[in-house]
Amino acid sequence: MEEVQITIIGAGVVGLALAAELSRDWTVYLLEKNESFGLETSTRNSGVIHAGIYYPGGSLKARLCVEGNAMLHQLCAANSIPHRKLGKLIVATKEAELGDLQALWQTGTGNGADLRMVSTADVRKLEPNVNAVGGILSPSTSIVDGYSLMRYFSSLAASQGAGIAYKSRVTGLDNKGGAWRVTVEDSSGAFQYQSRVVVNSAGLWSDRVAELAGIDVDAARYSLRYCKGQYFSLGKRLAGRLVYPVPHHNDAGLGIHVTPDIEGRLRLGPDTEYVTDMCYSVDETRKKAFCDSARNIIPSIDYEDLQPDFAGIRPKLQGPGEGFRDFVIRHEADRGLAGLVNLIGIESPGLTASPAIARYVRGIVSQIL
Repeated sequence: MEEVQITIIGAGVVGLALAAELSRDWTVYLLEKNESFGLETSTRNSGVIHAGIYYPGGSLKARLCVEGNAMLHQLCAANSIPHRKLGKLIVATKEAELGDLQALWQTGTGNGADLRMVSTADVRKLEPNVNAVGGILSPSTSIVDGYSLMRYFSSLAASQGAGIAYKSRVTGLDNKGGAWRVTVEDSSGAFQYQSRVVVNSAGLWSDRVAELAGIDVDAARYSLRYCKGQYFSLGKRLAGRLVYPVPHHNDAGLGIHVTPDIEGRLRLGPDTEYVTDMCYSVDETRKKAFCDSARNIIPSIDYEDLQPDFAGIRPKLQGPGEGFRDFVIRHEADRGLAGLVNLIGIESPGLTASPAIARYVRGIVSQIL
């Protein structure tokens, strides 16, 4: 039976970054059930390179976001990957939010993010259309063309010898005598091969892959909740930077914010809605709620300026109203599953953190092989 050293399941931005990193030194197969890379969460998001502001100190999200921010900026500049270092404003629109704004600044600076507190007058100079009583400026927040980033990772991995297979669904993972027997179904049927290491980077489906390997995902607290986020495009260019509200403590996201895309068009979103299916349609009845929310930040937005754009789904470990859950990046040897590395709950800031996650997983894999 054929054997490789590493199998990566899932060709989103993290899986592709893993393939690019790990194929430098080991034989790698990357398996993706869809017809191409990045067709789910990786291309259905704001495309933001985050600074590491929101995540509790010491968490993987905080550490890998800050590391990934620096790594991505360097990588994009060196390889002509389209990105724009626009900066971001997080604004308080009323006095009652200033305490939360200060707490956010303390968390972000504690994580190593470059942040500046700015006054009402400063905000007005930076973004004349924005309403604020104070704010935080994040100069190192950027936007990136996620497709171009993934194409770079894919090309690099392939040039280093990685085998990348699309329309290839993993249907079995069996731990056999120090290696994993991987069962795959593609257009020609089912086949099996052996892999010393399996890295589960299956995004929305990562808890199901963990189940295939024999993990009780409820007991392990690996069960994912699907959280849909919708976007509306904004017909007027009313901001040149990313503009975010102060996030609410009970919100599953960061609040409806204003984000330019790589061409400079503005979007509003995402909102948050826990769902049970993978429906990517945009609910046009949400238009008024989006408009009302965005007007807190930019009062001159008109209802007629908004048009439905797209939707994405986040693979969250926490359910509605539940507290912070960190990334799961874990070698499962203590469960009797040596060689299985699970990546579960890789939502935002997963795109930002992708090269740092790949480097982190390299450290785990180097202890196995």
